[in-house]
Amino acid sequence: MAIIQVRIATRTPEQAKEPIVHRVGQDFRVVTNIRRAQVSDEGGFLDIDIEGALPEVHRAIAWLKTTGLEVSAVERSVTDGSNL
Repeated sequence: MAIIQVRIATRTPEQAKEPIVHRVGQDFRVVTNIRRAQVSDEGGFLDIDIEGALPEVHRAIAWLKTTGLEVSAVERSVTDGSNL
């Protein structure tokens, strides 16, 4: 399993009203976890963990980049689960 923490920042006030995290969780086989957020009517940012199979996590991040939001990787962790 892979966990990639990304920061998603809005570029327009309209983007702050979009259900982006919900769409990622529904459209891709990943689990999202909001680590930190600061959002207002004018915009903001979210730091989220995206967890799942590495190819699916990459697909989710690639889709996020098509939304016009600013998306940047903060941290990455990859494990096969054998140490659990």
